[in-house]
Amino acid sequence: MKVIVAGEAKEFKEGLTIAELIELEEVETPQYVTVSVNDEFVESGAFGSATLSDGDSVEFLYFMGGGR
Repeated sequence: MKVIVAGEAKEFKEGLTIAELIELEEVETPQYVTVSVNDEFVESGAFGSATLSDGDSVEFLYFMGGGR
């Protein structure tokens, strides 16, 4: 199946979970990443059970604190 990851089309096996994608994509500090699938945020507790579908668009987001 084809999934768009950070704007790039990639091929993956059917039934891929978000947790598996995070591992395959070697996401840095996965404990701090927020994931959106088709512009909807996915709760981190669901990463292991939420499966992706052909044509899904996934973005990895990191929220940084700071500022004044």
